[in-house]
Amino acid sequence: MFQRASNGWHLAQQSWRVLKLDKELLVFPLISGIACIFVMASFAVPLWASGYVDTVMNGDENGISQMDQFIGYVVLFAYYFVNYFVIIFFNSALVACAIIRFKGGDPNLRDGFSAAWSRLPQIVGWALVAATVGLILRVIESRSEKVGAIVASLLGMAWSAVTYFVVPVIVVEKAGPIEAAKRSFQVLKRTWGEALSANFGIGFVVFFGYLLAIIPIVLGAFAIGAGLVPLGIVAIVIGVVSLLVVSLISSALNTIIIGALYLYAAEGTIPREFDDDLFRHAFAHK
Repeated sequence: MFQRASNGWHLAQQSWRVLKLDKELLVFPLISGIACIFVMASFAVPLWASGYVDTVMNGDENGISQMDQFIGYVVLFAYYFVNYFVIIFFNSALVACAIIRFKGGDPNLRDGFSAAWSRLPQIVGWALVAATVGLILRVIESRSEKVGAIVASLLGMAWSAVTYFVVPVIVVEKAGPIEAAKRSFQVLKRTWGEALSANFGIGFVVFFGYLLAIIPIVLGAFAIGAGLVPLGIVAIVIGVVSLLVVSLISSALNTIIIGALYLYAAEGTIPREFDDDLFRHAFAHK
């Protein structure tokens, strides 16, 4: 366990070195986050205004016709699809750039967007699958507040694990949805320990970063309560910006690690930015 945790910490450090070489990779999660906010707003406003939000979000079907329920779930499916498409598209662009760097190249934003655009059919296909699964989990959760939530949560975690490497499979192999899920599971069987420990390593650093970012927000709230409104607002803004930066870095580091683990498990290639001994030791018992 301690060895796994140590490997995760070192993987996170080496992914950070990759990110420092290509700081522009942060643009991908930034645009993705902004786009997702717009997508959410574009769907939330009409859903709320129409009353469908009670059906698709809260599972409240009392007093709502079957046709309204059907329309509500169609709208929710459309939201899931667009949202997943945005996330997968920009993650694909980031993974493509990371793999170019791993193989000795010097990627730029155009390389990432070009790679993601060339995989558009595969990205659309996977977004449809992800949206379908997301809708099914939402329906299961809405049927029973307690049991449904537990079942949906367990199925969701299993689905996230099995599809952990779908994005690099799409980018490198241009696989369709079903094949991508199969290949992802195959890679996961070789790398589950390292994937888990890498997430732990990043999660620890990110948690610490969030704690530091929250401090200015708390101090700002106290300052506003004490009558120091301008100072409090500045502190809160600094804290919010810090939270956003930590979130962007976390997303980029996680995607970089996924690309590195996939490349080694699928092709036996150790990214030059990562330590050879670390990878060989990590996979020694696979």
